[in-house]
Amino acid sequence: MIKSIELVDFLSHSDTKLEFKDGVTIFVGDNGAGKSSVIDAITYALFGKHTRSDVKSLIRRGTNQGYAKIEFSIKDKQYEAFRKIKNKSSNYLEAKFFETTNNNRIDIASGERKQYNESMKEEVEKIIGMDYKKLQIASIIEQGELNAIINSGPTDRQELLNNVIGIDKLDVASKYMLENIKKFREKIKTDLSYNDNDIETLTRNFDKYQQDIKETEPKKNQLELKQKQIQEELKGLQNELEIETPKIDKINQLELRKNELLKYVKERKRVIQQQISENERKIRDCEGCFEEIKENTGFEIKIQKVEQAVEETLKKIQEMSNQIASLKEKQVLASKLQLKDNKCPVCDSTVEKLNPIFQEEHIKDKIIKLQQDTKLKEKERDMYTQKRKEFEEKVQKTRDAESTLRAHSINTKEELIEIQKYTQIQKEKLSLTNNKDLKQISQIDNQAKLIFENILKLELETKGFREEEFLNLKKIIMEKQSELSQIDQEIGRMLEKIDLAKKEVEEIKKIISELKKVRKYILKLEKIEKNIFNKKGSVATSLRSWALNSISLKASEYLSSLNTKIQRISLSEKDITCYSNTEALHLKSLSGGESVSIALALRLGMASLLGSSNLNLMILDEPTTHLDAERKKLLVGILSQLSEISNSQTPMQFLIITHDEEIFEDSNVGQIYKFESSGEGTKVTALR
Repeated sequence: MIKSIELVDFLSHSDTKLEFKDGVTIFVGDNGAGKSSVIDAITYALFGKHTRSDVKSLIRRGTNQGYAKIEFSIKDKQYEAFRKIKNKSSNYLEAKFFETTNNNRIDIASGERKQYNESMKEEVEKIIGMDYKKLQIASIIEQGELNAIINSGPTDRQELLNNVIGIDKLDVASKYMLENIKKFREKIKTDLSYNDNDIETLTRNFDKYQQDIKETEPKKNQLELKQKQIQEELKGLQNELEIETPKIDKINQLELRKNELLKYVKERKRVIQQQISENERKIRDCEGCFEEIKENTGFEIKIQKVEQAVEETLKKIQEMSNQIASLKEKQVLASKLQLKDNKCPVCDSTVEKLNPIFQEEHIKDKIIKLQQDTKLKEKERDMYTQKRKEFEEKVQKTRDAESTLRAHSINTKEELIEIQKYTQIQKEKLSLTNNKDLKQISQIDNQAKLIFENILKLELETKGFREEEFLNLKKIIMEKQSELSQIDQEIGRMLEKIDLAKKEVEEIKKIISELKKVRKYILKLEKIEKNIFNKKGSVATSLRSWALNSISLKASEYLSSLNTKIQRISLSEKDITCYSNTEALHLKSLSGGESVSIALALRLGMASLLGSSNLNLMILDEPTTHLDAERKKLLVGILSQLSEISNSQTPMQFLIITHDEEIFEDSNVGQIYKFESSGEGTKVTALR
């Protein structure tokens, strides 16, 4: 039962506290006065649920925070639920749930921190015995929702009925039962790696493994016979191979020796060619050197004599050049000493002719004579120079010949002849290397002969060997070995498969035996869950049948009190049927007032069952809508009577929200609160 509700800056209320007693409490006032806000305060404080668009819209305009608090009692225990909303904070919600004893508070839950396994809503639901949805359906009849019970379909009606009579507890029991069955299966799965759901699969596996054993055994036996046959064939082939194998080694050696001979001869050929080239170069370089030396002896003395003659000629040429220069000076002077009237130009004495040394013509003839002599001497000089050049070339050839002979370490002509003979012998050896006959090639030197003797020996030892036959023998052996290996692997796989199948057969046999016991036990548990705890089981069906009958009887009693033409009502999971004195009436044929009367009767019939719930509360928001004045007063009387019905020593509590204040004037309603709008928020006055 609700003891008090406190709204501070919550919706239109600035600071409202409502005290409640047993029986019927009425909220009266105009629309928008804040009456229905009390419902939001109750559901928000208990469950954090409301009918507004956003949680912050619950804060009264112009304020930054607000809260709703409800105090209630259940089974002689006092509780307090409190929730605050802050408008400007990251942590804008605050919630507390207490049990109060002798003014002390015992903290039950704080907030909705599910990550820490804390949930105030869940704790409230456990104590009240309902969640928000169930309370909303069974205990809160909001404005305009009174007819929902008769307008709902069979599924919603069945769910509503389940909630009213507490069949949802069967859901909890069913859930726990199914969870326990699941955990039991998981435990079996952990222990045996299987559970009873796997029996059919295991049985199929059991049959499969047995079939595998049956099919594999004959195949294995056939392969073992074939394995023995191939092993015998392989033994004979390997003996033959052991005889022939040394020959293939000698064949390989024979090829190596042949290659060795060819390689050695090739190398010797390169060396001989190099030697021949070197000797031929010596012969070419030294050819005629001894003749050149012998022929050009004494030329150095001749060079000295020629050089002396050249020097004397140059000296003579220089003297004549000096004389020519001197004469040319005298010629200039003579040109100036000319007789004029047989008079001397110097002393003016009379002379017949000048001294020849002063005669220009005489000097000129003498200069010409000297120039001619100079040219003759220059020709003589050139002749001596040419001779010297020729002698020097002869001397240089001799020196070059001596230098070439020294370079090649040849001192005598006989040594050069020996080199020519040796080169001819090397050329003859070189001609042997062009032959493809190994015997001919081997004559190049003693080492080649020794290698050829080894070749002859190996050819004798491998005579009659056929490499193609030998390789074919090896190929056959490899094929037999490969076939034998495949058979060995296949037999191994079959043996492994048979062993595994036998182990699996034994293991599965044991597991199936255990799981059959498990299945027998689980089938019993599932039968109990299906028949007793399931909402569609026999227990739930019986409870609903009883509840439907009880609600129908109570609703019919209330209808008779409401003075309608409807005398009886029958409620089933699929339909609602109304009866007058003479006939059955369809719901659609009833007037609006009659429909509301039926809805109220059914709600009140359900409320009689709710007497056993924890909260024992029903809230009706504008329940008198569509009722005439007489039926409104009858409703008030019925509610008053209902509140006096004691169930588990706890009276039923009704909260009625209405704007029809006058219908309660002559009633024995315990409390009436009047709600009025004001500039400071909703104002609440206790009228009674």
